[in-house]
Amino acid sequence: MTFESQVTNDSDTTTVLTVSELNGLVAESLMDTFGIVWLTGEVSAFTRAASGHLYMTLKDQVASVRAVMFRTRIAYCEFQPEVGDQIQIRAKVGLYEPRGEFQLNVQMLRRAGRGTLHEQFLLLKNRLQAEGLFDLASKRVPSSRPRAIGVITSLGAAALQDVLTTLARRAPHVSVFVYPALVQGPAAPRELRLALAAANQRQEVDTILLVRGGGSLEDLWAFNDEGLARDISASPLPVIAGVGHESDVSIADFVADVRAPTPTAAAELACQPVQMLLEQLQGAAVDLQQAVVRKLERHSQQIDRLNYGLVSPVQRLAQRRQALALLLKRLEHRLPDVGRLRDHWQQSMAGLDRAMTQKVQKGQHQLAIYQAKLALLGPSATLKRGFAIVRGPTGDILNNAAQVQANQAVSIHLSKGTVHATVTATQNDESEVG
Repeated sequence: MTFESQVTNDSDTTTVLTVSELNGLVAESLMDTFGIVWLTGEVSAFTRAASGHLYMTLKDQVASVRAVMFRTRIAYCEFQPEVGDQIQIRAKVGLYEPRGEFQLNVQMLRRAGRGTLHEQFLLLKNRLQAEGLFDLASKRVPSSRPRAIGVITSLGAAALQDVLTTLARRAPHVSVFVYPALVQGPAAPRELRLALAAANQRQEVDTILLVRGGGSLEDLWAFNDEGLARDISASPLPVIAGVGHESDVSIADFVADVRAPTPTAAAELACQPVQMLLEQLQGAAVDLQQAVVRKLERHSQQIDRLNYGLVSPVQRLAQRRQALALLLKRLEHRLPDVGRLRDHWQQSMAGLDRAMTQKVQKGQHQLAIYQAKLALLGPSATLKRGFAIVRGPTGDILNNAAQVQANQAVSIHLSKGTVHATVTATQNDESEVG
């Protein structure tokens, strides 16, 4: 029996429904009639129960409806809505039977206006991520002490004032260059790209801030432009993106070197505060002073050690003068007595003359003795006593008869003259002449 047949029976029917049966039939009818629908509205109430389920109320200008999102479906939730958010939900139309309250069973939710645009965002995000444009290895680290900062945004944007105010307070010593561009509308992507190109071409800044205040997905869509994303990734200068509020995310955030949740945060990330720099400078000054003191102390010690071996010219002259006086005194004691040495020399010479005379006389006497012996024992004296010197045919002195043969000529040397004779015979006699 269908719900229609039951509710169209007249008063004579005997069928009577209980409350739970009625609520069940209504729930089935709603589900069969509407199935799953997309609904948009403003969150007017929101609660996260201890069970993990999300309870909320959506409203428009004239009506409201209760909705529940069970915790098993929360994985499909891109964000947690807050009161006042405009959202879109994909839900089953139903009835909470225990109380007979009409409610929606939420299968998925997203921010309002994100239908086709959000799908385009996800497709581009996935494609650029696959190409490596989001890789952390390719990110550059902006200088913490830039000489100048460039800001790309609209001249009339509140984000520009926030950035300028923050930089003036945080780093008044840093120059700021503004590269104006539209940040919303069909012409915005091209102007943003031209501003980025101009900043890189001029090379007058160290870091670029790409900023804009919050807004809807449509308002921020210029920062999801593929051409702009590729320009940011290829930018020679590091880019800090501060687009929208903390919950807003754009493609520019993913490809930028640094992502800031807000424009003000981007300005804070772009440079160190002047107070921190002053503290670092003071710390460096203290370290330098201590290093200089240590070096001076070390050199002072070196000078002291050198002073120990260093003598002033006056002191050195005095030392030399004193040493010279000592040497002169010692020299006076060692100088020879010329008179005494002359007498000693004369005495020595006289003694030498006497010794030489005695030596000569003794030598002459000895020579006379030797001459007498030589005259007595010499060949001439011997020949005078009747001896002779006989030489053989070859002129050799003969002292043995065996040295000559018969008929050989010999010469006989006498004291006076020489006799030449011929040997007629020889006789060997072993006895020697005495």
